[in-house]
Amino acid sequence: MGKIDDAVCIIDDDPAVRKGLARLLRSAHLAVATYASAAEFLGRADDDGVGCIVLDVRMPGLDGMSMQARLAALGDQPPIIFLTGHGDIPMSVQAMKQGAFDFLTKPVDEEVLLNAVHQALTRHGADHADRIERQALRARLESLTPREQEVLRLVITGALNKQIAATLGIAEKTVKIHRGRVMEKMEASSVAALLNLCRQVGIQPPQGLQTQADWGR
Repeated sequence: MGKIDDAVCIIDDDPAVRKGLARLLRSAHLAVATYASAAEFLGRADDDGVGCIVLDVRMPGLDGMSMQARLAALGDQPPIIFLTGHGDIPMSVQAMKQGAFDFLTKPVDEEVLLNAVHQALTRHGADHADRIERQALRARLESLTPREQEVLRLVITGALNKQIAATLGIAEKTVKIHRGRVMEKMEASSVAALLNLCRQVGIQPPQGLQTQADWGR
């Protein structure tokens, strides 16, 4: 989703349920948007501001479980709290396996629902922050030259400058320059910090290369 805030999207084909849930959530000072169907939600013009979704399971057209799968396939799934009067254990297990945040049955205790919504919004905020951080890390990686990327992958094995120079067939002085630029561009204060940043975006030390301990053997 785009802009982040505390908007809760209620998707239920029952007008009375939508009205009651909206009143409850607004009483807790939460922004609320209501939709009568999954298709209405998916077809909305503005896709910003979704903090979590309170979703009915059985609805005409695209049901809740199918909508969950659709959002997952799009890679754009805010926390989903299923709220249904027709739930059963196998259905709840399936929903949770597919990434649902919670599965509640009607009639739901108001405090239970509010607690679930607040926790879902907290999760969404944390997930959003993680995505922003990973995007920033990828941008830093993309700012590295091809040679700097080669040096980075050797640095995170623990190799010393002279060992990197021998591996790449370049001067140790040149390695030192590249290494300094890598650390600066990646905003890393140490090799351990650089390794941690790389792991956050799925980069591990190359397999089959020597580690610092191996270099000394």
